[in-house]
Amino acid sequence: MQSTTTSRHAETPVLIVGGGPVGLGLACDLGWRGIACVLVEQTDGRISHPRANVENARTMEFCRRWGIAEEIRKAATPADYPHTAIYVTSMRGHEIARIERPTHGGKAPTPTSPERTQRCNQLWFDPILVERARSFPSVTLRHRTRLEGFIETTDGIVADVTNLETGTHETIAAHYLVACCGGRSPVRKSLGVPLEGEQALGYPINIFFRTPELWTHHDKGKTAMNFLIGPEGLWGNLTALDGRDLWRLTLQGTTTYRDPASVDVAAEIARAVGCEVPFELISCQSWTRRDTVAARFRYGRAFLAGDCAHQHSPAGGFGLNTGMGDAFDLGWKLEAALAGWAGPALLDSYEIERRPVAQRNVGEATANFRRQSVGDTRCVLDDTQEAKALREKLRAYLIAESTRQFLSDGIAFGYVYDASPIVCPDGSEPPEIVVERYTPTTYPGARAPHAWIEPGRSTIDLFGRGFALLQLGATPVDATPLLAATRARGVPISATHIESPEIAALYQRRLVLVRPDGHVAWRGDVLPPDPLGVIDRLRGAAPAE
Repeated sequence: MQSTTTSRHAETPVLIVGGGPVGLGLACDLGWRGIACVLVEQTDGRISHPRANVENARTMEFCRRWGIAEEIRKAATPADYPHTAIYVTSMRGHEIARIERPTHGGKAPTPTSPERTQRCNQLWFDPILVERARSFPSVTLRHRTRLEGFIETTDGIVADVTNLETGTHETIAAHYLVACCGGRSPVRKSLGVPLEGEQALGYPINIFFRTPELWTHHDKGKTAMNFLIGPEGLWGNLTALDGRDLWRLTLQGTTTYRDPASVDVAAEIARAVGCEVPFELISCQSWTRRDTVAARFRYGRAFLAGDCAHQHSPAGGFGLNTGMGDAFDLGWKLEAALAGWAGPALLDSYEIERRPVAQRNVGEATANFRRQSVGDTRCVLDDTQEAKALREKLRAYLIAESTRQFLSDGIAFGYVYDASPIVCPDGSEPPEIVVERYTPTTYPGARAPHAWIEPGRSTIDLFGRGFALLQLGATPVDATPLLAATRARGVPISATHIESPEIAALYQRRLVLVRPDGHVAWRGDVLPPDPLGVIDRLRGAAPAE
């Protein structure tokens, strides 16, 4: 590495720190909007050990907008590979419980989304995001570049970075900084942001290995997630990564750290399968299971997103997806602030909207993890009547208590920003939020529902480029005053008349105004008496009532 102290100065509207999926997702969203940004990442961006494995259907909707949904489907577990989760004593042992997930994987849309949940590990997901981000002329990706520190000035952020290849130091001036730099974020540390929750729920170990068609060595068939129960309780999880030959065996771990070098990998894999199998060890690493949420998500011109703002147990697959929701919420608000039509409350709404979602999802993930404590299982391997009765009891418990870990459309779609200062309430009752089930609604703050306008074109596809006004029913309501108010404030908007009586019934009102992120901002059967007041509220320029 060359050593130099040459400094130079660069400017960008948005500086993103961290090149994981959340930072890359934000870069894609800003790039899709034509907003210039620079992303700095201290590594070369390559991933050698599997991380997050699931993109829920809402994240896939984001990827649909960015034009990469099909690439992710191609890189994901094959369309015909089941996403089934099972609980077993080993892959050749007793099957205790089986939970099917028929709406996961494949290409066919579901009634609630044009996309389906996919299993595309970060090994393949991140490179797709990298290539898409690079395809936007306004996006600059700078790997092997480390943030050294930053200060906030009266009109922006000034950051010091080092090119780790050349040793060159430079400053980058930005209007805003978004920290997507993970659980050990130097940005969060510099800001002194406290974390709420438990720093260490445990210290699991991941064994990443290759065995082609592992399912040919047992009788359980192709499955995605295989939870392993022994006399000590649930001790591991064997996960299919690519649906072909790559696998991850997670040892549950304890509350004390264990050196991965001490693990007898062959013995652990043999125990999981129920027999010795040929394998190629790729890596063995430990990690820390956490339950934390940052006390704040915004500090002046600096924002926290992804693992920098919240860290989850992986039970439920909420971590990556919650972070992608952060990026999707923040992207359009940064665009509005930079374009000049945002009021002061718009960027403040990021924390107000996303922090409760993070708290709920982190809490649910931790509850899922705790539900894995299945009680006394000392005889679970036996072939006695007592053991059979125990396995039946375990089955009933797991089906009742753990199904929500694997079927969680209420987490993916059901979050509602009804407490947001940039949403107009209408006095109606809020929808019930159920983890396992999502019920479409246009309640203010909710995700606007999916419906097919024509083959291949969903209502979801109408959203993103500014606000979208949907006029529902056979005869459209004259929305001229509302459209005029929007344009008078410089807020981009489109209007679409949808005659379909089925979609009109789904959308519940004759007029529904949808934000760029696809969440309902306002709805009504007639125009509001003060259109300018409504628009000012939605752009963060008027106080909430």
